[in-house]
Amino acid sequence: MHDKTFTILEARALLPRLRELFEDMRLHRKMLIRLTRHVDRARAAAEYGGGTPYGAAYLEHASAFALAYEAVNESGVVVKDVVTGLVDFPHEHQGRIIYLCWKFGEDDLGWWHEVEEGFAGRQPLVDALEKAN
Repeated sequence: MHDKTFTILEARALLPRLRELFEDMRLHRKMLIRLTRHVDRARAAAEYGGGTPYGAAYLEHASAFALAYEAVNESGVVVKDVVTGLVDFPHEHQGRIIYLCWKFGEDDLGWWHEVEEGFAGRQPLVDALEKAN
């Protein structure tokens, strides 16, 4: 099911790196959106020998975005939404897997939900759950 599970401490320790990676992805995504119109024009004119001086920048940002995304995936978290920076940390609690839930911009890991419920089912990560792990 999941290659990795996280303790609450492990998940919290990963937050600074995830923040950095999502900041990178946001920056590169913003640049890709800006450059898309130029690349689309060049693509439309490709059969006529069209090109764009923005192509190299587009590829640089696309590559940097992909590398950051790959690093997030390799960390073992479950990426739910790249744009908002929503991730889940598989966590074993009372013999079953639940998700510790974090969204880019949140100061700390403060939520969890059942695997089937998703973001709408988020519940506070209360002391009882934290102390059990």
